[in-house]
Amino acid sequence: MSNLSIGIAIFIFMLALMAIRLPIGLSMFIPGAFGYLIISNENALLNHLKGAVFARLSIYDLSVIPLFMLMGAFAMHGGLSKALFDFSNVILGRFKGGMAMAGVLACAAFGSISGSSVATTATIAQVAYPEMRRLKYSGRLATAALATGGTMGILMPPSVTLMIYAIITEQNITKMFLAAYIPALVAALGYLLAIAIYVRLYPEHAPAPSKANAEEFWIAGKTVWPIGLIFAIVFGGIYGGFFTPTEGASIGATLTFLIALFRGNMSADVFKKSILSTAQTSGMIFMIFIGADMMNACLALSQLPNELASAVATAQIPPVAVMFSIMIFYVILGCVMDEMSMILLTVPVIFPVIIGLDFYGLLPVDKGLWFGVLILMVCEIGMIFPPVGLNVYIMNGLAKDVPMSETYKGVVPFLISDAIRMILLIAFPSITLWLVHRLT
Repeated sequence: MSNLSIGIAIFIFMLALMAIRLPIGLSMFIPGAFGYLIISNENALLNHLKGAVFARLSIYDLSVIPLFMLMGAFAMHGGLSKALFDFSNVILGRFKGGMAMAGVLACAAFGSISGSSVATTATIAQVAYPEMRRLKYSGRLATAALATGGTMGILMPPSVTLMIYAIITEQNITKMFLAAYIPALVAALGYLLAIAIYVRLYPEHAPAPSKANAEEFWIAGKTVWPIGLIFAIVFGGIYGGFFTPTEGASIGATLTFLIALFRGNMSADVFKKSILSTAQTSGMIFMIFIGADMMNACLALSQLPNELASAVATAQIPPVAVMFSIMIFYVILGCVMDEMSMILLTVPVIFPVIIGLDFYGLLPVDKGLWFGVLILMVCEIGMIFPPVGLNVYIMNGLAKDVPMSETYKGVVPFLISDAIRMILLIAFPSITLWLVHRLT
């Protein structure tokens, strides 16, 4: 049996373990270690394991992940989500479907603090969903809008998945953040447009609009300004070169804690819960790192990445067609894997293929940034794509009165918006790279 055949068999073995719901880290580590042992020998495997874990977890840049996650945990438990939703609703409530639009914008804003799609969906939905149902929004529109809006936590800096991609592909994290902003803005505008069209086609799914008065606008603005301050200090400092992303994350976590404490929302119990949830999620992420490193080491020994790159290079397939094929592959893979696992496992294999192709004459660094945003976008689609979309499951747990099939029907307009955005970003890389080239 050739090494290449072993690599393919090990990859299939990994997918089988994931299908039976073995933890993701173990699903990658066990087949990876087994394949490494078959291709090499016991001593080589032990020598690899001896230094691999330390080499991965001692990387300084990885400390940015738990720090930004702690910032998000303080924001989630500190009551900042309600302020974001109230302010968004005051601005957009005058439009038909305005509260659904407000939910999307609140998710985008909270995602820029938490960096987690799951946390964004769960947090904003707990505030917005009861209010939307009270005002007679249909279950289909309410759950679909919030599930879709929550996906923006993947794309909006400081997205954990975005940082992981930057680390494993050796991209500049600050540039990666900049590259994500315009695509995230395009996503938000596309979702708002999808809601506007939907409520005109199905007016019975949303109530009549209601315009907020000056007092309501003032109250909402007064409660939301600390969030704007955190954003300005953290990301202004990072982009201005005053501190690194890791330092910015620590400053953001501290400011979020102080604001929650000042508002009276940071009790000892809430603080403990924030620390514990951050530690648990960080541990899970680092276990996935270790498992993915083991699997990627096995695949590297099997020469599967090199064979794949050679096959693509000699197939005379247009690079744009290759990119579309990769995007479709990621959508399908999203049916059995979460976005972080997809990034850690597949990017080391696929990234060299992308760098080796000519896309519109882009430099390698620009291709790396552009591809990263495209990957994040497809992961975002996977969060709501049938039949597994994680955010749909989260909404189903929070909105037990709405069948999951209704939510999946509701996300169709948003998936159409995502498909249009994918075509635009692949066809015009300048949309992604414009801000990077202007500010760096």
